[in-house]
Amino acid sequence: MSDPPLPSNPSRILRRAGNLLSSNGQVVKELQVDNGGDPSSSLPPITKTSLGASIMRKLQGFKDRSRQIVRSRSLNGAASSALDQIDDADAIGQRKGLSRSLTDVIVVRPTIPPHSVSAPVTKTKRHSAQPRMLSSVSEGVPVDHVSSPVQETAEESSSSPAVGDIRVPQLLQQGTPMTKVSMKKHKKFVYRLDADLGQIVWESHRHKIIPIENIKEIRSGEDARYYREQFQLSQDYQDRWLTIIYLLDGNYKTHHLIAATKDVFRMWDKTLRELHAVRQELMRGLGNGEMRQALWEKHYWKGADEERDQKLTFDEIEKLCRRLNINSNREDLFRLFQQADSQKRNFLEFDDFRRFVKLLKGRPEIHRLYKKLQSGNDGIFDFGVFEKFMRDKQKSTLSQIELLAIFVKYTTRNESQPNCAQPDATIECVPVMTVDAFTLFLLSPDNCAFSDQHSSSTWQDMSRPLSEYFISSSHNTYLVGHQLVGVSTIEGYIRALLHSCRSVELDIYDGDQEPMIFHGKTFTSKVSLREVCQAIIKYGFVASPYPIIISAEVHCSLPQQDMIAEIMTAVFGDSLVRMPADGMAKIDVLPSPEELKRKILLKAKNLLLLRVKSMDGEGSGYYTEPSSSASDSDAFFEMMQEPSTGKKKAKRSQSDTTVKEQIMKARTTMLQRVRSVGKSSSSAPPPLLSPPVVLSQSPPSISIMSPTTTTGYKPSAPTPHRSSDAERPKPRMSAALISLLVYTVGVKCRGINKKEEYAPEHIFSLSENVANKMLRFGMWDLIKHTKTHVVRIYPKGLRLNSTNYEPHRFWAAGSQLVAINWQTFDLGYMINHAMFQRNGRSGYVLKPPAIRLAQKDLLAKRTAQTFDVTIISAQQLPKPRDASGLEVADKAIVDPYVEVTLYIPDWPAYPESKLKEKAKEVVTHVNGGSSTPLTTAPAPSSTPGRAVSCRTSVVKKNGFNPVWEEKLRIPFDCVGDMMDLIFVRFVVKQEDRDTEEPLAVYCASLGSLQHGYRHLPLHDSQLSQYLFSTLFVRINITPVAVS
Repeated sequence: MSDPPLPSNPSRILRRAGNLLSSNGQVVKELQVDNGGDPSSSLPPITKTSLGASIMRKLQGFKDRSRQIVRSRSLNGAASSALDQIDDADAIGQRKGLSRSLTDVIVVRPTIPPHSVSAPVTKTKRHSAQPRMLSSVSEGVPVDHVSSPVQETAEESSSSPAVGDIRVPQLLQQGTPMTKVSMKKHKKFVYRLDADLGQIVWESHRHKIIPIENIKEIRSGEDARYYREQFQLSQDYQDRWLTIIYLLDGNYKTHHLIAATKDVFRMWDKTLRELHAVRQELMRGLGNGEMRQALWEKHYWKGADEERDQKLTFDEIEKLCRRLNINSNREDLFRLFQQADSQKRNFLEFDDFRRFVKLLKGRPEIHRLYKKLQSGNDGIFDFGVFEKFMRDKQKSTLSQIELLAIFVKYTTRNESQPNCAQPDATIECVPVMTVDAFTLFLLSPDNCAFSDQHSSSTWQDMSRPLSEYFISSSHNTYLVGHQLVGVSTIEGYIRALLHSCRSVELDIYDGDQEPMIFHGKTFTSKVSLREVCQAIIKYGFVASPYPIIISAEVHCSLPQQDMIAEIMTAVFGDSLVRMPADGMAKIDVLPSPEELKRKILLKAKNLLLLRVKSMDGEGSGYYTEPSSSASDSDAFFEMMQEPSTGKKKAKRSQSDTTVKEQIMKARTTMLQRVRSVGKSSSSAPPPLLSPPVVLSQSPPSISIMSPTTTTGYKPSAPTPHRSSDAERPKPRMSAALISLLVYTVGVKCRGINKKEEYAPEHIFSLSENVANKMLRFGMWDLIKHTKTHVVRIYPKGLRLNSTNYEPHRFWAAGSQLVAINWQTFDLGYMINHAMFQRNGRSGYVLKPPAIRLAQKDLLAKRTAQTFDVTIISAQQLPKPRDASGLEVADKAIVDPYVEVTLYIPDWPAYPESKLKEKAKEVVTHVNGGSSTPLTTAPAPSSTPGRAVSCRTSVVKKNGFNPVWEEKLRIPFDCVGDMMDLIFVRFVVKQEDRDTEEPLAVYCASLGSLQHGYRHLPLHDSQLSQYLFSTLFVRINITPVAVS
């Protein structure tokens, strides 16, 4: 099938999709000739002689007649701010670069044979016969949705260098013109693929790159249809459309490209996916040392070869070492240079450069350890030395046969020592491990710090009820930014689901045609329910097959409630759990994740269950479970409606003042947005206070009646702007929607005591503030309740910047669905990420026995211990980069130090019996012979969580191979042997730059860290693993003897 013809009229640069409606209901027509809106029409005459300049001269006439793509509004009249904010900002206001119209793109039919585009399988001396068999043992971030590369055989070509077995076509190395599309405009650039540096490169008003390891997802064709439709562009471009989603400077960005031909598109799509897959696999932890080293050598060889003559002089080597922040004097470097220059030619070719790198990357600290270990065995490092090292230092529990199999992988035969112990005669014994082999072992997956060896599949028992698992959960999943003025988009769901999130949130309101999702009573944009459901079913089971729980807040009328059920049933199909037509028997215990594989469960409030008697017994009222959206909105409007003048009843804290300032700023920003939208559209923006059908109450507060009364949770009194109970309309709920509530039925928290009974399928939600109070006074009750019931925790409404709490505090009380804001890469996100790296990254982690079984004897067991860690050295710390991903030259000098912090959760303080005894203590006051008992407030039922830190000294001017060899000791206490709920974070920082982002981080639970000498793979602040940076440590946990 030939490529679709390009438009003959040069003014129609990109064709609109047919039969699309504008915001006023008119059919969108082709772009008309209009110079007025094109900023490029004012470009000065081009007089330069570069390739870009010649293209610009050739197309100047067309530029004068072109215009940018007209903005359009989305399905329900919502402004297209989502794509404006998500799209790469560099598309705005560009004036220079290799730019030309799509109408003038030459149809390139490459003369290279088809097989040159595919990935050949090559065999080299540096790589094994199966170089693509990358290690499955993982410690880092999961591989996102990337299709597996297709391997084919091809002839080698010197003009197409290979990375592993992937060959990059010469055409992509030289560059191909492609159209960069954004909501505001489209423009031509020449894009090239640099496999050695691992970058997509193009020139606009400045040099720009997309690091391949920063790419989170590659979408093409049908997968990228969402964006093409949002841009209202013709389907003719779909088979040449490429969308790249990547992280840069802590922000998600999208880059939309249209290739000139299908052949060029296929070339880019295939090669980029293969290169990305290789780097993503290397970013899954340690291992693949040879390929990792080859990438490093190619990367820095190309960067150092300024003359592009395939030779490095000593001056170029010296510049490279300064760039790598190597703290060596000129004489030492010249000595290494001469050792590598074996032919004494005063320059290094690539093989010489590899020898130089090996000398440069020497590990004296490992050499000292190696000599110490072999000194007790006549200087021979045989299997006996290795086994003793693994037992004594590494605390290995592997059998002797398993240890011997590992030993054989890293050893070579020593002819002078042919006889060595062979526990199993069927295994050939290789007696000697060299220092290089020992170094390779210490850096390999066989010695990884992360104990979850079953990273490619789940290994925990998945047949237990849902209530016995921690479940990876998201709060306001549709937002990718601020809670009040952020963007609602399906991207939030895709990102979370591809990282194994198993519980996402929907806030559903009436739309013009179909239900819409947005943050109620705020200025956030909207996204349609149907689009979100399509994203969930498409991406929901890519990373994990285990069930997805949709936590929905429904604020719709009855007709649109029916529409919700209709949309979910149509989109999810058999994956959606529904009530059988003939009804269901009583549920005695929740089903297991194994039984619900590839199923989607809807959790929403069943309003028919929420009619309860009022507290005073007079009449009845309607109570809804606390809703995250409602609570956020309530906090927002209480702040907004508070008069700015007048006497206040109480002092406002500094934090509240700051929050109010943020709200006022957000309101100003949004009013400007509304005014600008009003100018371009006759449709009015949605009213600020569009009342939902069901009004949610404020998060309940804890009310302690007396020490002898079980702690209860009562709804707070209604605020003045709410309807009273008597005026509250009778709640109505669609029968079709109720039929979707089976194992996850939302109810109001009426307290946790013997008088209140909840069915196993009943789930209530607690705000962060309420959950904190419950941790303090009712932690034991919550642990017992979550043994058989699921509880959801969500952030408080005043976290306007989408910050996170520390989720391990609520996991320690048994809460399963501890929802966080996935768009914010802070400490809470890091702890959540570390927890759900376990169990094959399935999104489900079995609770520790102490809280899973709610056993008092285990929960009463408290031990004092110390975390002993020796920070030995770091390897190739990353250099600071600017917002565009380029290294910052004036910040290349690094003075690093390491900070280690333990995060200990709230622990239950007493067994329940002792807690009640303390609560019943009385103080007797004698008055005229009579005594009056006075009750006291109940004692706390938990000890608060805490963080304990310790740090090393600073190594001056060395970010390449700094050595500390410093011992740190951090005391902590642990209840019920729940090491899984204590988290440790290693942070590499720069001296005097504490306010900046750290150089690198690593976070894991103590229960998943192995003891002994380990290399920790370092990550950036967004938890993307660096390809070459590691931290070498020795880890141990020591019990403290009780005197």
